[in-house]
Amino acid sequence: MNMQPDFAALEVGYDVPAVPGMDESEIQTPCLVLDLDALERNIRKMGELAAQMGVRHRVHGKMHKSVDVALLQAELGNACGVCCQKVSEAEVFARGGITDILVSNQVRDPVKIKRLANIPKLGARTIVCVDDVANVADLSQATEAAGTTIECLVEIDCGAGRCGVTTTPDVVEIAKAIHSAPNLKFSGIQAYQGAMQHLDSYEDRKAKIDVAVDLVRDAVAALTAEDFECDIVGGGGTGSYYFEGNSGIFNELQCGSYAFMDADYGRILDKDGNRIDHGEWENALFILTSVMSHAKADKAICDAGLKAQSVDSGLPVVFGRDDVEYVKCSDEHGVISDPNGALKVNERLRLVPGHCDPTCNVHDWYVGVRGGKVETLWPVSARGKAY
Repeated sequence: MNMQPDFAALEVGYDVPAVPGMDESEIQTPCLVLDLDALERNIRKMGELAAQMGVRHRVHGKMHKSVDVALLQAELGNACGVCCQKVSEAEVFARGGITDILVSNQVRDPVKIKRLANIPKLGARTIVCVDDVANVADLSQATEAAGTTIECLVEIDCGAGRCGVTTTPDVVEIAKAIHSAPNLKFSGIQAYQGAMQHLDSYEDRKAKIDVAVDLVRDAVAALTAEDFECDIVGGGGTGSYYFEGNSGIFNELQCGSYAFMDADYGRILDKDGNRIDHGEWENALFILTSVMSHAKADKAICDAGLKAQSVDSGLPVVFGRDDVEYVKCSDEHGVISDPNGALKVNERLRLVPGHCDPTCNVHDWYVGVRGGKVETLWPVSARGKAY
């Protein structure tokens, strides 16, 4: 189980941005702030939606890289486990008490395969994706040496154009190889359509997923004909979970960003044409920043620049205000357009990051706030675990 740090030994402003009990106004910036009420509502809602659709939810840990958030998702959202992208991430979650982990990616390097084969010894069900028959023998050899068993999902490229096989015969061939290999278990299919998650139009996203569902349905039928059962048919993200969840073929979702929300996801539209951050999900993650200069009358300079966030999906949005706009950033500075001179030096702003996943990965801590007070501090447990 993850343990809280010894706050008495940590210095605010050097080791940590805050400690529990502080007023929100005392938090050192820039840092990541979690609105705990909004976070808990998002987590509960996704759990309820998955239950209504009759599917499991395996939360995507690569988004938050936090054992504490993953444990909260299990507690409040009935998450069945975690998926992540790297072996080192999986090790962090296993060491932190998560007992059902899918590496939703391929593992080919011999050193990484050896580490993967040892994760079950930490008490976690361990699952990995495969898209090449040649990978099966390597996984089997490593698990035999470790005295463990790893479960395998055959990954289908259902439109993302990255990893995964593209034909049903390939799926069946790899499933047979897994089934025949010592210390491996065939457990189903991985089919995540990542390329369409951020398409603004609901209908455009649906059209892409319809193609993916047909591919997966054909593969499941072929596997069933060969007497293979799929315990997991996994996929689905924040932009598409309702399609997979109601497909009658997927039985496990892999949503991540719904819990925090970011500016890029927030712009996509639901079936009624509304932004999904205007009702479907709440913004729970913010970069807390302070105005450090207002020497120019029409612009304020804040302390959250490139080193505090990722801007691959666009600049952050100033939360709750339409009179100022974050318009530019450099390494250590953010430029905020302030035509009316509304902002003051040391004023705090909450920024909604453009892309939450890589933004979280550049911070050490989440500061959990509720009612204007710091309630908790959570480490970004798997920060930098890219191996």
